[in-house]
Amino acid sequence: MPNVLVTGTSTGIGFATALELGRAGHTVYATMRNPARAPQLGETAARENLPVKVMVMDVDSDSSVAAAVRSIRAEGGQIDVLLNNAGIGTFGSVEELPLNISRAIMETNYFGALRCIQAVLPEMRERESGCIINVSSVAGRVANSPLAAYAASKWALEALSEALAQEVKPFNIRVAIVEPGIIDTPMARSAEVPLDSTNYRQVRRYGGIFRASFEGGTPRPPGLVAKAIREIIEGGTWKLRHPVGPNSAEYIAWRKAKTDEEMVEWGALDDDAWYERVQQELGLDARPRE
Repeated sequence: MPNVLVTGTSTGIGFATALELGRAGHTVYATMRNPARAPQLGETAARENLPVKVMVMDVDSDSSVAAAVRSIRAEGGQIDVLLNNAGIGTFGSVEELPLNISRAIMETNYFGALRCIQAVLPEMRERESGCIINVSSVAGRVANSPLAAYAASKWALEALSEALAQEVKPFNIRVAIVEPGIIDTPMARSAEVPLDSTNYRQVRRYGGIFRASFEGGTPRPPGLVAKAIREIIEGGTWKLRHPVGPNSAEYIAWRKAKTDEEMVEWGALDDDAWYERVQQELGLDARPRE
């Protein structure tokens, strides 16, 4: 069974994927910045006697990534699969979101993935085998206000992945992009709360899409994405992009059906018209609750 290095496993998709792969018999190196603050994964793995080793790794740090990879190799383990899952995000208009927050999002979501890829790729290339899976988002295909900084990081990750796939296919290394829709994770739940201290209507209202998605009755657990990732690893697919979860592929198709100018007009609508269009086109009642 392949050895899998997974980043960002303290909660959400990374947590679910580490357990999914461990229960399937894969050896999992589950990394996070501070395991002491998120002991649940280690406790679950120990209780179920899973081949999951929780390790310290901060994808924002060159030295931390290098140290974690050295530690894995010192144990005699090769890294067959790299799953770049670690990610952060927040709402905010282009004008109002502080530059240091935009920079932090890009550092983790893009440079963090790149840092890990550069750490494991030489060994994969030399043995001519391996798989790199990058967790993007539908926001990697669709840019909505107030998710400009998050979407920018995911668009960058998708561009990196598409170019990387061309470079490494001759070395028998697979690259896959996973594009979840709205999945029930702590980060997604934080988007439900509207932000009032803003000059932009999009920032105030967009969280309603997340709330309405969770109220819709369709299950959206991180395990959906975990199962898809396991299928990519075990199935040997060379397909590049993998929309995952309720309405992910549909949302991407919805955007493709609009011209750029139509998309700008959609996002610029006044509140009443926008809520009506969201109801009509996406089937979601994003209106604020009384």
